[in-house]
Amino acid sequence: MKTDERTLKRVAAMKLSTVYPLLVNKVERKGRTRAELDEVITWLTGFNEDEIGRQVRDETTYEEFFAAASLNPNAPLITGVVCGVRVEEIEDPLMQKVRYLDKLVDELAKGRKMEKILRS
Repeated sequence: MKTDERTLKRVAAMKLSTVYPLLVNKVERKGRTRAELDEVITWLTGFNEDEIGRQVRDETTYEEFFAAASLNPNAPLITGVVCGVRVEEIEDPLMQKVRYLDKLVDELAKGRKMEKILRS
């Protein structure tokens, strides 16, 4: 699935400092914790909790965040639909990584077991 150029630019410029608190609120509203969210982000990106905090404080953009990440080799096992789009069919690498994160956060918020979320 191809994403239009304007959407790609907007998503690439989004700051982690804006998105991260929204992710925390989403999972906490559903009874999960910030630590669990950080575990999911760590699994996907290779960043530890301190590095995630630094990226948030430094107002890193999504493009910079995912460029510096070491994507988990099992990330392609993340499949399914996010916002009406199949994650595995997204053509743009950045948008696919963003949707991988969205999918993992959705699974966490829905109460899925951590072992299944982390594809272990």
